[in-house]
Amino acid sequence: MRLLVLGLDCAEPSLVFEQWRDDLPNLRALMERGIWGRLRSTVPPITVPAWTCMMTSQDPGMLGLYGFRNRKSYGYDDLYIPNAANVKARTVWNHLSRHRMRSLVMGVPQTYPPRPLNGILISCFMTPNKEAGYTYPPEVQPELEAAADGDYIIDVEDFRTEDKERLLRSIQEMTRRRFKAFRHFLAKDDWDLAMVVEMGVDRIHHGFWRFHDRNHRLYEPGNPYENVIRDYYRALDAEIGETLSLFSDETSVLVVSDHGAKTMVGAICINEWLGREGYLRLKEEPREQVRMKTDMIDWSGTAAWGEGGYYSRIFMNVQGREPQGTVRAADYDKVRDELKAKLEAMVDEEGKPIGTRAFKPEEVYRQANGIPPDLIVYLGNLDWRSAGSVGTGSVYLYENDTGPDDANHAEDGMLVWRVRGRQGGQGRFSIYDVAPSILRYLGLEVPGDMIGKSII
Repeated sequence: MRLLVLGLDCAEPSLVFEQWRDDLPNLRALMERGIWGRLRSTVPPITVPAWTCMMTSQDPGMLGLYGFRNRKSYGYDDLYIPNAANVKARTVWNHLSRHRMRSLVMGVPQTYPPRPLNGILISCFMTPNKEAGYTYPPEVQPELEAAADGDYIIDVEDFRTEDKERLLRSIQEMTRRRFKAFRHFLAKDDWDLAMVVEMGVDRIHHGFWRFHDRNHRLYEPGNPYENVIRDYYRALDAEIGETLSLFSDETSVLVVSDHGAKTMVGAICINEWLGREGYLRLKEEPREQVRMKTDMIDWSGTAAWGEGGYYSRIFMNVQGREPQGTVRAADYDKVRDELKAKLEAMVDEEGKPIGTRAFKPEEVYRQANGIPPDLIVYLGNLDWRSAGSVGTGSVYLYENDTGPDDANHAEDGMLVWRVRGRQGGQGRFSIYDVAPSILRYLGLEVPGDMIGKSII
């Protein structure tokens, strides 16, 4: 009993299941012989921590990891980027190692720095550079480089760029080399679990979505990049087919994405909005658009501030908690409820509600470990991203303040699983169901701290 897991970061289910199903023969064949459907992601649907949540079946609050940047303390500038050292929960391959089962793990987000396991681990796009050791065991690294035509690409450089030709070539080459190297290690040894995650899907969505999506405000019919994303999915399907050719049709294959993609309408300048609503005061108003830094804030007149990203995190300035808190602890719930209501009533430039959703961590997570945001906000239900800039002169931006970006993340990823003895069938699944399903399939007990359920 072996399991092959092919992770496609940001793969959009509507493209695979509906729009381009006939263009993707290998994925379609897996669907016809297995189970498939939409996979509801984490709150928020962000690469970190979504893959870790998938591989541990614990939510972001249980992990104490709420995104790419987390608060280390209640200090205003005390943020850190969590990596594998911050993951305390056991992953699927940790459980397998304890039972003397071998794993091949390549490119799974939040696996840098690599930690020991029974098998091989090649860490992810969070690796700072190739001088940093990014494989376990370390002696695998030269073999990996050789297997990837002499230069394994950890991630494309600067995917938020106007140089679309360079970006496209880099994504295509990264994907080709990663799958070639993955097949090298697959063929070399026996594995109980072999898993790869390809980041190219995410990068091509963010870089080229407006060229392909007719609903995007910048879409131009007949543009030279109109078919770039579809052609990439076709090439990805071919890589999947070549990988499957190494195995018999009885091998169990799971294809999964951590979240989907959707058109980005624009960006809400969350700190501009907080300032206009009276929650944030700057020492002086900037004369031009700048990224807001905490030393620009007049804390004596500030009740809350926000962070940019595909979603927004709102932090409140609470007396006895933050160094210069202004919100009395007794008023915390009242002020937070007021903020939540105003955020969810937010309108666009024409005065129409945009459908924002704001979540309290303690209401969406089993636990809220570490230091969670006070509110997690989907601006326009993820149709808009959050811009942290100030001095914009408007709450609304139509160019991303961190570089060109056409797509936001969608709440649903995808799951396709060809399981021996199962006929095709459609369903809806949770990202937390993946880890217990893998363990159950491989004959191991599901630990009590996993919150998902096995789908087989």
